[in-house]
Amino acid sequence: MTDLIQRIKSLSEEYFEKIKDVRRHLHSNPELSFEEHDTAAYIEKILSEFDIRDVQRAANTGVTFCLNGNGQGKTIALRADIDALPIIEENDVSYRSKNEGVMHACGHDAHTASMLGAAKILHDLREEWKGTIKIIFQPAEEKSPGGASILIKEGILENPKPEKILGQHVMPLIDTGKVGFKKGRYMASADEIYLTVKGKGGHAAMPENFVDPIAITSQIIVSLQQVVSRFANPKMPTVLSFGKISGGTVTNIIPDEVKVEGTFRTFDEGWRKEALAKIRSIATNIAESMGATCEVNYAQGYPYLINDEEYTERNIKAARDYLGPENVEDLDLWMAAEDFASYSHHVDACFYRLGTRNETKGITAGVHTPIFDIDENSLKIGMGLMAFLAINELES
Repeated sequence: MTDLIQRIKSLSEEYFEKIKDVRRHLHSNPELSFEEHDTAAYIEKILSEFDIRDVQRAANTGVTFCLNGNGQGKTIALRADIDALPIIEENDVSYRSKNEGVMHACGHDAHTASMLGAAKILHDLREEWKGTIKIIFQPAEEKSPGGASILIKEGILENPKPEKILGQHVMPLIDTGKVGFKKGRYMASADEIYLTVKGKGGHAAMPENFVDPIAITSQIIVSLQQVVSRFANPKMPTVLSFGKISGGTVTNIIPDEVKVEGTFRTFDEGWRKEALAKIRSIATNIAESMGATCEVNYAQGYPYLINDEEYTERNIKAARDYLGPENVEDLDLWMAAEDFASYSHHVDACFYRLGTRNETKGITAGVHTPIFDIDENSLKIGMGLMAFLAINELES
């Protein structure tokens, strides 16, 4: 394996400038979820330059193809997401977004560029491994129901059917040169909650004549915190947060209704379903007890993400071989959500983190912020490690 590692690292260095240019092009031309038409065409263009053929579209703006090695063997899949976010970029860089109000603020440009580099390396070394590698450039990770669930329904995990799937995501909390793994449950499910409390509005000086939805809403929000503090298993991480309340116009008028929006996150599908039912019951019963009504609606989001224990352990050992043990970190549970989770409920999965932080260069901003950026040296590891993990799994 030592010789293979050196060859992959050498190819990563050789293709670095090209992949950096690819990443900058993608960063300059971001597209929102389900609108990645130019992005998909650009991916196809780069693949053609790499002499990679038989490329197909998936879910309209996704791109997929298979690489075949030197002989029959296992089938695995690699996935990168390609969409951007509705954020106005504030970075003063030459590759700043040209699409005002749209930005690659979550690193999907780096994911896509790294995957293109990995595909090129794997294509170059195809005589060195056996089996099939299905490459998936997935649209719409950032928007529910998520591109992963759509691709799965379209059959992306069939013909051929991968035994494993691997994905990586940038992590600005980890220094460039390092990666992070977590076996088992890793990222939370995420559902959106929408409450509409309807009362009877009127003059605020005569509350006895009306039904105040603001006062009732405050009771509902406080009471709903018991879903976490009194109903959730203390050993099961659970978050219920409300991020938006709207209702009323001025100080002396009780409004007719108040709208509330929030999110519920956890790591167990059974508890997830039970908790959402409790939220509905508590909210409607409190409203009715105070003379109002409460409409409760959910937008089901992504399931929790689980990394297969054995597969992830093999990847951890391989990453230590590739980077050195000191550059492979253990991750904690992450309450954010990611639609790669959908794959993890259909096939053994491993989703790991690629360090992109560089304090010397001032690259420390978090994802989903208008000043997010990456240390582009991380692209060398992004493409090289993914290629090595793929070959390692095929040959294991």
